Amino acid sequence: MALLQINDLIVLYGEIEALRGVSISVEEGQVVTLLGANGAGKSTTLRAISGLTKPAAGEILFDGQSIAGLGPEAIVRLGISHVPEGRRVFPGLSVKENIMLGASNRRIGKSELSREADAMFDLFPDIRAFSNALGWTLSGGQLQMVAVARGLMAKPRLLLLDEPSLGLAPVIVQAVFRIISEIRRNTTVLLVEQNARMGLSVADHGYVLETGRIVLGGKPDELWGNEAIRAAYLGGHAKVSA
Repeated sequence: MALLQINDLIVLYGEIEALRGVSISVEEGQVVTLLGANGAGKSTTLRAISGLTKPAAGEILFDGQSIAGLGPEAIVRLGISHVPEGRRVFPGLSVKENIMLGASNRRIGKSELSREADAMFDLFPDIRAFSNALGWTLSGGQLQMVAVARGLMAKPRLLLLDEPSLGLAPVIVQAVFRIISEIRRNTTVLLVEQNARMGLSVADHGYVLETGRIVLGGKPDELWGNEAIRAAYLGGHAKVSA
């Protein structure tokens, strides 16, 4: 049984169908990447899973339990953590304080909370020196690392990562994806990414979204070998099978 199973998911924004019957599966221990252009429905898919957007129809199962329609707080408690696009680090809090906020769903003492936050700097050594720096002083890459560390503080079984490479310099993108490779040892990851090469480099399976539909799915080498994915990223359109 898949850890996450989505069947025929439909999400409406007014009269616009943002998702039109999306079905994906994520096995425990996998990294699964959702690829697609802006507006394809990638972020909407994550928002529906984490309870930020309510689906109009379809099924979202987490470890066999239906979570469609649950609020974000309940979904976090079940073991799903969402790191949204844009990082959203609190500028007036220190790096360590931002990271500790990720454990708000857990009942742990202050000393343990502090120890766990300090342990995050082992996974994210590039921000260790900025533990006491305020959020507004950090670079984009450092903010991304803080946001991911905060998401991991919830001790999720499933981590939803939305565009972790967006706006980052290539050398920082490499560092962020090295961390994703480390995360997968203990956490299942559903990754939304426009950078197809980087997204597939860490993935066990990938899906391509186009205008709210899944048009391709398979292992990374299968997707790279399919001409349709190249068409999608060169401004063309992938063909949907009849």
